[in-house]
Amino acid sequence: MEENKTNINSFHLAGVIPVAGQKLDFNFPWHDCCTPIAQDYLAIERSVVECAYAGCETIWIVCNDDMQPLIRHRLGDYVQDPVWVSRTMSPRSSDRKKVIPIFYTPIHPKDRDKRDCLSWSVLHGAQTAYHISSGISKWVAPDRYYVSFPYGVYLPEVLQEHRKEISSDQGFFLSFENKTVRDGEYLGFTFSPKDFIRIRKLFRKNATGKFITPKEGLPRKMLPMEERYSARYFSVEDVFKHMSLNSCKVLPVWEYSRIDSWDNYRAYMCLKQSDMIRRPSRLILNYHELGPIGRDSNYLLETEE
Repeated sequence: MEENKTNINSFHLAGVIPVAGQKLDFNFPWHDCCTPIAQDYLAIERSVVECAYAGCETIWIVCNDDMQPLIRHRLGDYVQDPVWVSRTMSPRSSDRKKVIPIFYTPIHPKDRDKRDCLSWSVLHGAQTAYHISSGISKWVAPDRYYVSFPYGVYLPEVLQEHRKEISSDQGFFLSFENKTVRDGEYLGFTFSPKDFIRIRKLFRKNATGKFITPKEGLPRKMLPMEERYSARYFSVEDVFKHMSLNSCKVLPVWEYSRIDSWDNYRAYMCLKQSDMIRRPSRLILNYHELGPIGRDSNYLLETEE
């Protein structure tokens, strides 16, 4: 992954939403990211809206194939940019709407049940966004990544005024009571391709495999079962505590709740904050599909029959 030179006119901020990871203690028949946080409003939808308010040009949801159909059935293929939707007084405002496409990517099969934690989903989503975008053109490769966790609840609208700071070479972190993602909180943040390389290297260094790595020769002795593939249980703090806040913009949020356990979820629903969380307008968040490319209209009629 190479770091591009920043161009203000063509800055690509890719949003990454980690979904694939260890299950929580809800034990619902649906995935934990589909937990409702308000009436007709799911945790995964709030993360998508957060990426839209942050100014992301693309959104990459890291979810495996078994959960992808339900999530896509709820979200669709894109979300509207809330800044451009609200400009109703501009000439031909309907033509000026900006679509933010949503892409769904699974964890690689070789990583499942070995290092598929939320932190690895973040790294995998960034890597997928880079490879697919740079495969189209080096000019559309992501310049920076914005991460939104479904298990942290706060108002995403606070990001709208800070879009220029988010889409820049400067790092950006949300904080609550002087705590950020470095302290294990599910708060949004950005990282660069250079940060990605450094974090992934530390991740692999601290993770265990199936065998004990000897100082010399080939690995022959196996680790005990409970010590194998430790990366499966890496917390957000274990991985992103190595990021530095020096020369970074830190924006405090005044209301924030974790919903990563049943007790925390019950506590959130009892707070006044839960009354402030509302599903955004259908102009911003609503189910939409992008039409197929390169197919004749007669073909579509035949498939529908």
